Amino acid sequence: MHVEWPEVLAEATEVRHALHRRPELAWAETETAGAVRAALAALDIPFRECARTGTVAYLASSAPGRHIALRADLDAMPIVESTEVGYTSEVAGVMHACGHDGHTATLLAVARWLKSHERQLPGPVTLLFQPAEEGGHGAREMIEDGCFAGTSDSGPVAEVFGWHNWPGLAVGHAICPDGAVMSANGTFRVRLRGAGGHASQPEATRDPVLAAAAVTVGLQQVVSRRLAPHTAAVVAVTSLRAESAATVTPDDAELAGSVRVAQTADRDHVFDLITRVAEGIASAHEVSATVEASPRYDATVNHAGPAAELREALASVLGDEWAGHDVGVPVMASEDFSYYLRALPGAFALIGAGATASPLHSGNYDFNDDLIDPAARVLIRLAGGPDPHVDSR
Repeated sequence: MHVEWPEVLAEATEVRHALHRRPELAWAETETAGAVRAALAALDIPFRECARTGTVAYLASSAPGRHIALRADLDAMPIVESTEVGYTSEVAGVMHACGHDGHTATLLAVARWLKSHERQLPGPVTLLFQPAEEGGHGAREMIEDGCFAGTSDSGPVAEVFGWHNWPGLAVGHAICPDGAVMSANGTFRVRLRGAGGHASQPEATRDPVLAAAAVTVGLQQVVSRRLAPHTAAVVAVTSLRAESAATVTPDDAELAGSVRVAQTADRDHVFDLITRVAEGIASAHEVSATVEASPRYDATVNHAGPAAELREALASVLGDEWAGHDVGVPVMASEDFSYYLRALPGAFALIGAGATASPLHSGNYDFNDDLIDPAARVLIRLAGGPDPHVDSR
């Protein structure tokens, strides 16, 4: 089956735009999964459903070499799109604000190219189309459903690789260290219970709104005053609710936020500090505080051998200056690819999407279609396939 690389890229771009128009939230990616499976079936690539809306596909199962897995994520986010692209989201309040549409389209381009050169592959390749990366622990569910088991011919996966587009980093650059590349994260919620009343009689109330404001300010000092200066961490209050009429002090207020730490082991310590600060400030305001802290993803930690291999692939595609940037690692964002790297050796890279691109999780964000070519070529090289820019046979 002969294919031309420009044709592959054109089709992948069309797929990306189609997925962008029809975004689906975590664990609801039925239409997206259907599009992936239809594309694989058209290529005569065997696959199976995994973790409900996920898909695992198999190439060169009988090849004798090392068995690797390549991963893309499927889900969108509950964000209102404000771009003016011609393929804007048709689903109210949902958009691909993290580029998973681009990741999926890229892996389908890889699938098409590798299938056309399947006999040249040195070892088996498993393709992971994973649901629910955005807080849904989709990687964990894929692993539990046997995504690394392989086929009777291939045996289990030996190493796993993935990538994410990274706005703020110039195109042609990438991040792929040994050790942690992305941070661990968690969320917290603080419920403050006071005594409401008329706004004209503050002495007769115990104001949870004032307490919530004080807790918000106090939590900003956890990182600056309670952690060592070299400890990379973020404590961000991202919402505060205290619904009431303009002349009424409410009984309750609630704030919530996010924690990011470079080392997974630091997360529990930060959670403990949040609880102590919130309860202490609440007590000073004569209200009660209930704190719920929930870990989400561990740090995404690259294994040295696979990371070196991924860096070699990045250099071969992006050029020798690919690592010439000043972005510190680990970045403070998080990824459920961490589950894969706890289960198997592997590595994860962040590939620059443009220094002035809109940030991830923004209503103005749009995946850079120019990344499909280099990202796909990096994955193809990891699989041992021929570089499309060199060998288009």
